[in-house]
Amino acid sequence: VFFRGTKDELIQLCNSSNGDTTDDANTDPNTITITVISERGSKNEQRQTITAPKGANVRQVLVDSGINVYQSLTRWTNCEGKQLCGTCIVNVKEGNGNTNRKSMDEESTLRENPDGYRLACVTFAYGDITVETFPPIKAAQWTR
Repeated sequence: VFFRGTKDELIQLCNSSNGDTTDDANTDPNTITITVISERGSKNEQRQTITAPKGANVRQVLVDSGINVYQSLTRWTNCEGKQLCGTCIVNVKEGNGNTNRKSMDEESTLRENPDGYRLACVTFAYGDITVETFPPIKAAQWTR
């Protein structure tokens, strides 16, 4: 089954059919929450919560919020979100079902890593998610 309509129509359809009956006046149905875990497991572990519009690009939201998704020299030599370098890897810890599917290119780039690992530049969030920056990667992930 294919949906023939705009992105906004799809979001509206998903909102109307998700069974959400809360009447919280402070909850905007067009925004989501992205929780970011930085330096997990270290004494400097931090959690930051960011509000973003539904359908937001994860890399752009993190970069706009001052959160670095790149390690080492790739901070300056990355492709700026064009899915050419494979260096903006994040781990979607919670809410993976609230993101778009992996493309074949992304799947190939991350082939030896856990399913929750995503390229932030091609990940779009349509619901609340929790992401971990700088997750441990396999040796075959040469792009880092």
